[in-house]
Amino acid sequence: MLPEALFSRKKVFQITFNAPIRASRRLPSLTRAGPTVKLHLSNAAGCNTVTGYGTNYVDINGERHKNSIVVLPTRLEPQWPLGPGKQITAEAVQFLASCEAEIVLIGTGPEQRFPSANSLRPLIESGIGFEVMSTPAACRTYNILVAEDRLVAAGLIV
Repeated sequence: MLPEALFSRKKVFQITFNAPIRASRRLPSLTRAGPTVKLHLSNAAGCNTVTGYGTNYVDINGERHKNSIVVLPTRLEPQWPLGPGKQITAEAVQFLASCEAEIVLIGTGPEQRFPSANSLRPLIESGIGFEVMSTPAACRTYNILVAEDRLVAAGLIV
């Protein structure tokens, strides 16, 4: 559910290498005709980024959070109002829809679990792009989108 328009501002630089590439001393020399490396301009300085995650925690800018949290590039919402048993309810999704993001990531814990269609209705009705994935995948995706200067919100279940 990611609109292509969200990815139109990406700045890409290409560098071409003409020298042979050596994999290691034990392997024979590998040569390629003009391999290309793409470098992406990162604008994540001064923004909230996920610096670590694991079982029952997420680190934002080096600070550990053990409760479910909503992360945006410029602010944190440390108490995401989830339902009983960390259920993603319509109220929790409405909170994400009110964050004024162009894309919302929903991290559902260690495994991907899809919320009901009724729970996701606030995002659908608002026309906000969203993705549902495991929390580790949402953390990695959030950092990439922040580095690309996207207006992203991530609701992370810990």
